[in-house]
Amino acid sequence: MQHESPIKRRQSRQIMVGNVPVGGDAPIAVQSMTNTETCDVAATVGQIQRLENAGADIVRVSVPTMEAAEAFGEIRKQVSVPLVADIHFDYRIALRVADLGVDCLRINPGNIGREKRIRAVVDKARDLSIPIRIGVNAGSLEKDIQKKYGEPTPAALVESALRHVDILDKLDFQDFKVSVKASDVFMAVEAYRLLAKEIEQPLHLGITEAGGLRAGTVKSAVGLGALLMDGIGDTLRISLAADPVEEVKVGWDLLKSLKLRTKGVNFIACPSCSRQNFDVIKTMNELEQRVEDITTPLDVAVIGCVVNGPGEAKEADLGLAGGAPSNLVYVDGQADSKLGNDTLVDDLERLIRRKAAEKEQADKDIIARA
Repeated sequence: MQHESPIKRRQSRQIMVGNVPVGGDAPIAVQSMTNTETCDVAATVGQIQRLENAGADIVRVSVPTMEAAEAFGEIRKQVSVPLVADIHFDYRIALRVADLGVDCLRINPGNIGREKRIRAVVDKARDLSIPIRIGVNAGSLEKDIQKKYGEPTPAALVESALRHVDILDKLDFQDFKVSVKASDVFMAVEAYRLLAKEIEQPLHLGITEAGGLRAGTVKSAVGLGALLMDGIGDTLRISLAADPVEEVKVGWDLLKSLKLRTKGVNFIACPSCSRQNFDVIKTMNELEQRVEDITTPLDVAVIGCVVNGPGEAKEADLGLAGGAPSNLVYVDGQADSKLGNDTLVDDLERLIRRKAAEKEQADKDIIARA
């Protein structure tokens, strides 16, 4: 059964990234970034579409050259998800992608150069209602800040961020979000906590260069989980040296675990032991792949034995408790039917899809009556 999260979120100023609200009372947005060559329009469009299908609310695309900017324009025409252009130093690229339909500019104002160039970008962003993301990274702090602190620290990250914020404040531009990323979990968490007290704008969360799929997932879950439980964070990216689709999946799993967002099937499954009456691990591996397309929020318990099985199954929308000679299915907390092991995955998939369809129709009926 779905329950509301007990987390009280930090109140932030809401901005719009395309049609996605960020901050305020908007859901925390899941973001990822393409790793294709941007000038390869077909490959980049294909990856963006896969990210969107996986549940990405926003996708960032690196735009390092004017050639990439023109390619970005073609990409923008072919996808519907909001796109952030990742730009460093060259203000002309920012101006060009703004004209080509970008939804957010990831560019640090202090790195653009002369005030005239900064003002040109900010004025363009204001005229076209394009927000800016200030992105501070422990690995690329300004030289004077590095010298002042000796090494990256939470305070150094925040000082760098506020330096860029001050530039936008002086130009009376408030539609921005900020990230202060580090690969060190403690540094990143403390930097975000400090920054959250200093500004009202949305915060984009991330543990940068977190690592491969497994290690990166763990580091991100620890760091971002701590911040999210503090109520801090309006968008997030799980940075993994892996297929970016995995970043989106992990991001959703993290938000679902904290009951901050719901989408698709939330599995409650036992790790399995010698008490199991069916192969839980094999069943789960197959089921997860088969029902990835379901977007209706649904809690499904798959428990291998009668010790914890009935209790967990009764709490879910749909639950399975292992038993001999057959396994017991619970629907909305009530014993419903029994399943054998021979066609267990097929039967469970059928029941999940039926329950998801019923729940989707019930939700539509509620909306229609409202």
